Amino acid sequence: MTGQKERMLAGELYRADDPELQASLRRAAELQRRFNDGGDPAVLRELLGSVGEGTEVRPPLYVDYGSHVTIGPRAFLNYGAVLLDVAPITIGADAQIGPGVQLLTPTHPLDARLRRDKWEAAEPITLHDNVWLGGGVIVCPGVTIGENTVVGAGSVVTRDLPPDVVAVGNPARVVKKL
Repeated sequence: MTGQKERMLAGELYRADDPELQASLRRAAELQRRFNDGGDPAVLRELLGSVGEGTEVRPPLYVDYGSHVTIGPRAFLNYGAVLLDVAPITIGADAQIGPGVQLLTPTHPLDARLRRDKWEAAEPITLHDNVWLGGGVIVCPGVTIGENTVVGAGSVVTRDLPPDVVAVGNPARVVKKL
């Protein structure tokens, strides 16, 4: 039988109460606390999967595992970013992430019985190079945002956005080509 971590990373239904996953959550919580207390880039590199050269992340930062987050070079994440990395989160080079942005990979079954039994899943999020997310943007599971795209403050991104556009609203809609 496949382990819960393997099921989780494959996007299948899994149980988060698995002891291996719980240990990973505790490790991430401790590293997150240390980073948020002092903003030490060395702790950030230990917490996240990878952090590109010249990237700045302002605490507080909130993650599930941290190890499933990849941030490209010269990216900027402002205060209060929430990166729920049950599935991989990829943030490209030169991305600009406003305060209070949420990148949410977890999903839950529509079947109430499965939810009661604590099954969940996740879908990856990808932000290509030079994406700018305004303050308070929420990006939903499985979304990819194309290169150079700008998403207006407070928008909720529920589906993929192409490169070189401006999108705003809830749900986010393309309002301008760049």
